[in-house]
Amino acid sequence: MKKVLLILTCMLLVFGLAACGSDAGGSTAQDDQTAETQEAAAQPETDGAQTGGDILVVYFSATGTTKGVAENIASITGGDLYEITAAQEYTAEDLDWNDPNSRTTKEQNDPSVRPEIGSEPVSLEEYSTIYIGYPIWWGQEPRIMDTFVESYNFDGITVIPFCTSGSSDIGSSGEHLADNAGSGNWLDGQRFGAGTPESDIQAWIEGIQ
Repeated sequence: MKKVLLILTCMLLVFGLAACGSDAGGSTAQDDQTAETQEAAAQPETDGAQTGGDILVVYFSATGTTKGVAENIASITGGDLYEITAAQEYTAEDLDWNDPNSRTTKEQNDPSVRPEIGSEPVSLEEYSTIYIGYPIWWGQEPRIMDTFVESYNFDGITVIPFCTSGSSDIGSSGEHLADNAGSGNWLDGQRFGAGTPESDIQAWIEGIQ
């Protein structure tokens, strides 16, 4: 009789230990899952995020003047930069406005010309505001800017033109770009000279309505 009771006692102990082991394992798995969930929730969402938020600064600069202004705008706004480059780079001879046969003279005298862009395409989907800059050539935007705006859809985007020149104002270049784009909410633009201080650029940005 004592042997039977001893055997029964041992069996009860074995089952009890097995049940405790099972419960402990389940508890550990649940704790791990909870920890993973909390860790995942603590991680910031980065998929599709742009380094400069929802602002993009697009520019074309043949001599570097417009590039300097664009970089200041990107620095002030925290925006991303995108440079439009020509598939066929412009040389000093191409930019000679005194030569009636120079490349740029011929391009600017023919509104239908659309120079090919050499830079990789850019996605506009993540942006709500785009600053778009260029030099003034022969009183207007370079034709490569028309190539750019005709290649993209600006629906739902506020577009703000800016230009650089020695003396010419922005004129109707912004309106031309808006007409050629056919989409987007285009605001009035601003002209900057070479060496415009960053404080002036910041004041312009802060005054945009």
